[in-house]
Amino acid sequence: MNGSSRQSGSFEREPAKRVFSQELREARYHFKEGTEEKSPTYVLLPTGERANRVFLVGTLTEKERKGDQNMFYQARIADPSGTFYIIAGSYQPDAMQQIARIDPPAFVAVVGKPSVYDTPTGAALVSVRAESITAVDADTRNLWVLDAARCTLDRLDRLGSDDDSRKAVEIYRTDPVIYRKMVFDALAQLKL
Repeated sequence: MNGSSRQSGSFEREPAKRVFSQELREARYHFKEGTEEKSPTYVLLPTGERANRVFLVGTLTEKERKGDQNMFYQARIADPSGTFYIIAGSYQPDAMQQIARIDPPAFVAVVGKPSVYDTPTGAALVSVRAESITAVDADTRNLWVLDAARCTLDRLDRLGSDDDSRKAVEIYRTDPVIYRKMVFDALAQLKL
């Protein structure tokens, strides 16, 4: 991809990256590509790939409806490496309706945009603004774990080979051993 999402006056959605919660939680570098208001924003993953959208599968462990005028849902989704935090609000009406219908605990697949928030104490918090949330079965969750493992290992194999991955190494001091262990531990939890 040439870095531009605009083609023939329309926007093309970027592919959603498969990423484990442990890696996404450790992401803290975010940036906007371009100067237009609608220019895409990215989170740079510690394994060296930019993510405008992510695809997650895990167990919806809790959800909470918040707000009256501007209602939204906050939810936690657990995968084999930890917990994702997702938000679905009025700007994501489909996702908000979908999460309202799913009762925890349930396996779910989520596509959304990751965001990094800097707290006043200097910590970085990562959440995903859900675009869609779908109930899935255990087989789908297991296939996602395998796919996320492969994608993570592929990113680690390319680490340091392009501008994004060199920047990730510089920012995060990425230790491939930690992420390979995360993948191994995630695969070890599967009961196939």
